[in-house]
Amino acid sequence: MNAPDRLPWPAILPADLLALPASTAASDPNRFLFARMIASQAAYAGCLPDDLGLGAKDHRQLLADFFPGYAATAREAGRRIEQVPEWSELHQLLLDHRAGERHSEAWIAATVATACAGCDHLWQDLGLIDRDELTALMWLNFPELAAANSGDMKWKKFLYRQFCSREGIYVCPAPSCGECKDYTECFAPEN
Repeated sequence: MNAPDRLPWPAILPADLLALPASTAASDPNRFLFARMIASQAAYAGCLPDDLGLGAKDHRQLLADFFPGYAATAREAGRRIEQVPEWSELHQLLLDHRAGERHSEAWIAATVATACAGCDHLWQDLGLIDRDELTALMWLNFPELAAANSGDMKWKKFLYRQFCSREGIYVCPAPSCGECKDYTECFAPEN
């Protein structure tokens, strides 16, 4: 699916989503990011399934903590995505590098790992507004990984490269990115 139009946040957010009272989770910066993802789902943007890749129990908990009283609309019902075979490893990579400041980092890790199965750029598959929003998500939740992406590689490619090197799998045709014939595929602007 295509990324949502570049509309101001309130224009694409269901009016009641962030206005709903939240418990202590109201100050969690991931609440805004999950609101963006849920709003994008409602607009058929991104690739995330109904439960954001969290499973039914964690999805219910996320909604209860961040958006009590919110119920998925009929337009959101039935969205599914094929899980990538390396989902567990990608999820663990993210969990191993989380900031350790909030419980919602585990939910973000599961959601990002799930979105890696999409066909677009990771920010698009998550239903975020642009790559900068994904970069902010990464710095907030996985600062060590964000810092390691010093060359500004596309996030999905970067995560897979981290996963592959962790598993001892080296598929890059050159010893360094600067020498690779596919350099522009990994580092080109994301239009």
